[in-house]
Amino acid sequence: MFSLVRSRVRTAAFALTAVAALAFGGTAATAATGTAAAPAPAPAKQGPTSVAYVEVNNNSMRNVGKYTLAGGGGNVFDVAVIFAANINYDTGTKAAYLHFNENVQRVLDNAATEIRPLQQKGIKVVLSVLGNHEGAGFANFPSQQAASAFAKSLSDTVAKYGLDGIDFDDEYADYGNNGTGQPNDSSFVHLVTALRANMPNKIISLYNIGPAASRLSYGGVDISSKFDYAWNPYYGSWQVPGLALPKSKLSPAAVEIGRTSQSTAASLARRTVSEGYGVYLTYNLDGANRSADVSAFTRELYGSDAVYTP
Repeated sequence: MFSLVRSRVRTAAFALTAVAALAFGGTAATAATGTAAAPAPAPAKQGPTSVAYVEVNNNSMRNVGKYTLAGGGGNVFDVAVIFAANINYDTGTKAAYLHFNENVQRVLDNAATEIRPLQQKGIKVVLSVLGNHEGAGFANFPSQQAASAFAKSLSDTVAKYGLDGIDFDDEYADYGNNGTGQPNDSSFVHLVTALRANMPNKIISLYNIGPAASRLSYGGVDISSKFDYAWNPYYGSWQVPGLALPKSKLSPAAVEIGRTSQSTAASLARRTVSEGYGVYLTYNLDGANRSADVSAFTRELYGSDAVYTP
């Protein structure tokens, strides 16, 4: 598979269900029981925000906290993304709902060991939400009320598990399956507007792909400014997300750790700095010692090698 084609492992969308999903349009999520840990002051780091997606079907979120900059320069990664929860579809109620496979649920249930240690280091932990081939997606809610109900399930999850935000990845929805509608112009605008109202101080990020990413304006409302970050979804490439956001919130660079060559990762990092962008996206951090791959971009972003501490 060549570098411009995404190569994510998609077991997140197919793992056996061993969880209680948060119902959309039905019973609200349970009351918030999680509180994000107060972050310890991290050593100051000058340079772009580094983001790490973790495929939790295969890897631990704790891996994100194992990388620091040489010489006490702080964490390599600033944002850790749990990949991924799903937007599913209930054919009985004809409604979308938030679904956690057994591995995502395990991370959430074990927040004390999987999430809080990262937050205590000053690393933000965000939950990514992805389509699951059932016809439900961010771009085809049939009404504002439906979009708002799903937004509530997201914000309730953030509160319950003490997370730092939500990431939208509009892939694999298979719009139209199970009799669902095709993407419409209002759905994602209503969803993000409601979610931002629910969690004004949390992260909302956009993996810049799919029908939702091209439907950011409706009825005079443009939701671009409601996102904290947006990033290029094609690993090993440079592509500026087409949102009206300042450069400080955009990642045109995207790399897959261990798959994108170190020379390409370094080149993309160098370009990130030289062109004044504020975010650098990485994907598929695993449990191996990837300090050589990580150092390839940290040297360009921060002027320092990365140190791996098991």
